[in-house]
Amino acid sequence: MDDCDVLIVGGGPAGSTCAWKLHRAGFHVIVMDKAAFPRDKPCAGWITPQAVQALRLDLGEYTRGRTLQVITGFRVRVMGSPRSVEVKYDRPVSFGIRRCEFDHYLLQRSQATLRLGSPVETIRRDRGRWIVNEAIRASTLVGAGGHWCPVARMLNGARVRGPLVAAQEAEFPIESHRSATFTTEAGTPEFYFCRDFKGYGWCFRKQQYLNVGLGRIDRHGPSKAAAEFLSYLKADGRMPADTHCQWRGHAYLVEAPRTRRAVDEDVLLVGDAAGLADSRSGEGIRAGIESGLLAASMIAGRERLLDYETRLRQCGVIESSSGSTILPDQVSAKLGGLLLQLPWFVRHVVLDRWFLKKSVQARSC
Repeated sequence: MDDCDVLIVGGGPAGSTCAWKLHRAGFHVIVMDKAAFPRDKPCAGWITPQAVQALRLDLGEYTRGRTLQVITGFRVRVMGSPRSVEVKYDRPVSFGIRRCEFDHYLLQRSQATLRLGSPVETIRRDRGRWIVNEAIRASTLVGAGGHWCPVARMLNGARVRGPLVAAQEAEFPIESHRSATFTTEAGTPEFYFCRDFKGYGWCFRKQQYLNVGLGRIDRHGPSKAAAEFLSYLKADGRMPADTHCQWRGHAYLVEAPRTRRAVDEDVLLVGDAAGLADSRSGEGIRAGIESGLLAASMIAGRERLLDYETRLRQCGVIESSSGSTILPDQVSAKLGGLLLQLPWFVRHVVLDRWFLKKSVQARSC
């Protein structure tokens, strides 16, 4: 049986970041994942400068052989509206990445011992230690396996409670001879809000790749909604009529209202496993990174782990907002349609406050 200080179940950004910090602190860490890396993950695939800072990511090194799209603007529209609002910035405000590359890079950088292609089958407690698959024994267990993480199911049961974002996404290369037929500008992702404001679609060009998808707080019919959105993009001239998307689905909880317990004795949940995606934008990579760093800090510092959720709130990873729509409840469908035609509101509220969180510095706690 393999012994380690910390076993992390899940090799995405939350798990690999936690492993990276623990390894640097001298801990023996094993990362276990049912997938073999590199693997793809349904996701729009963009990170903020705060996430880059928290990761201490060397962008020059990262770009060698990998896609990194500098984002300096956004285009925002309500579906069906003839008008869109374009916002430009004088500096990079985000970066587009491909999850198959980004996640693999972070996992390799962690220098943890890897057990990939190994699904969790059993978890039990024995004399103050965690035993997983009767093969790995650990003092502390970290659940980082996304919404369906087996460690999260152990803590919270199989029943899903609370607002659940269901999303469909596709990412594919743009053939060079057809590049001009895709009119989405590289560096300017496009957001298309649903008329009921329970979600939004996106069209995001990353160098020679296009990522398109739609997420809604709606447990039913995401495939139909995504297909309708694709038809809308084609009719609007954003892509050729013969474009085929191979949809991939995923789901996750948002962080407010809290419905998932994230800590118990010698066990923590990070990222989507803890239900930490932002309740306004649905974005989850940054919360995954920050919760992974916080979990590692508390483990390495021999802190009382039962204070983990309190620390998540103190650091702002868990906020006080709540609601059943991706946009705040006070933005009604009628009012929202009008507000999203106002450049000031789009820039300073939708983008700067909700999506980019420009007023929030990189959290290091």
